Amino acid sequence: MKARAVQTGQRVTPMADQARMMADQAKVMADQARTSAAQRIEDARYWAAPVLEDAAHRVEDQLAPKVSSMLTAAADKIDPTPARSRRWPIMVLITGLAVGAMGYMAYRRNAQQWTEQMKDSASDASRWVSEKADRTAQSAENAASTVSEKADEAAHKTQ
Repeated sequence: MKARAVQTGQRVTPMADQARMMADQAKVMADQARTSAAQRIEDARYWAAPVLEDAAHRVEDQLAPKVSSMLTAAADKIDPTPARSRRWPIMVLITGLAVGAMGYMAYRRNAQQWTEQMKDSASDASRWVSEKADRTAQSAENAASTVSEKADEAAHKTQ
């Protein structure tokens, strides 16, 4: 019976070592994943920034004049008296540009918050894997010591 317990203890010890090695590998892989995710996020931001800027220029150069002329034409059609002032269409245009600029800024702020959140979640995953690996190694060591103690008790009882 003692020999069986010793054999079991000998089988558990390599498993604990293997669990520790796998935990270390998982920690390294989690760190690599965090680094890779951060790099990909940065690459996406490098790609997105000029695209957004180009879109903003297109809105300013192409869409805004068309909207302005459409609004001016609509105002001319519904106005019963000749237009004395062109302030109203200009105010609408300026308001539209201001709303567009606020939307652009909100998008940039949300993109920044998303990037920071992704970095935090990658860090949390790495920490969780490390803690899980430590707990697994500790459990394996506890199991090995328990088996060894029971084997010693069984050996003392048989004597």
